[in-house]
Amino acid sequence: MTWKRLWLISAVMTILLGAFHSAGTEMLKKTAGKAEEETFQEGQEENRPLAALTFDDGPSAEYTPRLLDGLKERNIKASFFLLGRNIPGNEEIVERMQEEGHLIGNHTYNHVQLSAISEAEAREEILKTNNIIYEITGNYPQYMRPPFGSWKKNLELCVEMIPVFWNIDTMDWKSQDVSSILNIVFAEAEDGAIILMHDEYETSVEAALQIADHLMKEGYEFVTADRLIVP
Repeated sequence: MTWKRLWLISAVMTILLGAFHSAGTEMLKKTAGKAEEETFQEGQEENRPLAALTFDDGPSAEYTPRLLDGLKERNIKASFFLLGRNIPGNEEIVERMQEEGHLIGNHTYNHVQLSAISEAEAREEILKTNNIIYEITGNYPQYMRPPFGSWKKNLELCVEMIPVFWNIDTMDWKSQDVSSILNIVFAEAEDGAIILMHDEYETSVEAALQIADHLMKEGYEFVTADRLIVP
């Protein structure tokens, strides 16, 4: 083999090795860039403000299914604090709540002010509703929303439940006005917001879905209430 052929082969090998090196470097840059982008996106998701939509006094045969439809369309999990007296006849709605991943909590049986009755009566109000929910879902509720936000001191020691309060009261039951509800939430919304609503009014369902759409556009993630009260 002549020196010219050797020189030509050497030159070709140099060009090929250079091309492989360049392609490899470019691939590494793209891989590193993609990894950095994914890490940035994950960090953004972790830093998103959180909010919880919570609904008392249900289930409502007329309005709760409409609300569940809207939440499902938006892939939102909410928290429902049920009145025991409203469950009979609406068992399928409670089953759907569980199947779709919502938090199911207790709101007493008769919507009583727990601090105004004896400990035995309070315990009965809570356990009666717990048992009804258990018969439907197979799970005992761990969380409860005390009516009027009135919690009897040390009651959790005898019923083993965690009370869930709120920091945004929409007053939806009183106004039954979509604009009024939206104005309250949009003025007070912040990271960690637990929004109190009721799933027994058409205006509340409409407002809740508008709240969801607006806050998600603002970067909020909706979670169940337990995510915001348990470290």
